[in-house]
Amino acid sequence: MSHIPNHMRAVVLTGHGDMDKLEYWTDWPVPRPGPGEVLIKVHACGLNNTDVNTRTGWYSKAVTEATSGGGYDDVGEEDPSWGGSAIVFPRIQGADVAGTVVAVGESADQSLTGKRVMVETWIRDPDDPLDMNKCRYLGSEMDGGFAEYLAIVERAVFPIESELSDAELATFATSWVTAENMLNRAQVTKGDTVLIPGASGGVGSALIQLANRRGATTIAMAGSGKQDAVAALGPHAVLDRAPADLISELKRAIGSDNVTVVADVVGGDYFTTLIDVLARGGRYTCSGAIAGPIVDLDLRTLYLNDLTFTGATVVPPGTFGDLVGYIERDEVRPVLAQAFPLEKLHDAQQAFIDKKHVGNIVVTMG
Repeated sequence: MSHIPNHMRAVVLTGHGDMDKLEYWTDWPVPRPGPGEVLIKVHACGLNNTDVNTRTGWYSKAVTEATSGGGYDDVGEEDPSWGGSAIVFPRIQGADVAGTVVAVGESADQSLTGKRVMVETWIRDPDDPLDMNKCRYLGSEMDGGFAEYLAIVERAVFPIESELSDAELATFATSWVTAENMLNRAQVTKGDTVLIPGASGGVGSALIQLANRRGATTIAMAGSGKQDAVAALGPHAVLDRAPADLISELKRAIGSDNVTVVADVVGGDYFTTLIDVLARGGRYTCSGAIAGPIVDLDLRTLYLNDLTFTGATVVPPGTFGDLVGYIERDEVRPVLAQAFPLEKLHDAQQAFIDKKHVGNIVVTMG
């Protein structure tokens, strides 16, 4: 590995708080692959909500408000991560990695050297891969891709053959696997009607394409300034972000006053309205709460209408490999909103927080 430098550029999270906790370094140590690991030269890495939520400490139960991108005065020291435990600092964030394997550690597959790869975001215990409690998230419990190099276990690396750019490949990992997991958890099939709040975001835009792929009817919800871009993704209909009379809007769009599935990453005050349009036996699946995590639920609506609620965070084995297959077969297409150089990660994250975009934002290493 004599051709590998000793130092690299990296953005390092030094603690919970505002954007100043993200520090840009030009001389951070390059990791070395251990046994069963490979070293990836990162070309691009996408942003996701976990980056922001971990930095701010929003996952802590001490925080009850909507995500804002700013630090909070009261963050629980024991539970500020997605898994309800403390984060070890300093930490390199970034889960959505596209790059090239440049070196391998002892006992790792030598044939991976030189391969273009994507990286699975959920790193499993090799002795107990189905135990969700033992899963670690890339860029959270371990260093991620906001750096020029990443050392990672070989089993998390997926070679890919695609004409897409590195920046385009970096839009997929977190958002699309999250969306696919939500649809799997809700058992979405042909014949379902799926309502998608927050359809302009990374997960929402992925839900449209992935639910369409299954033959479902998709109803997207987005702000007025984003509706044309969302419509280009192919939903059956596009509604306003939060219609005052959702039932009337559904009747106008699909001729029905209910849907079989709500796939939600928004939450907040509109939650009750979403639940009220679920058909008997309908399914609500959730993987986010950007508008606020505390909601009102009338349990009579839940049990009298035979509804099923599922959360979706840790993704089962095989889902990421499925996604790579969809990409290679051109069954889905990336929605790249904007790319920033690594040293402009503050600007990239602010653009992500401002949510004026449709799709995904990435940083590139240049």
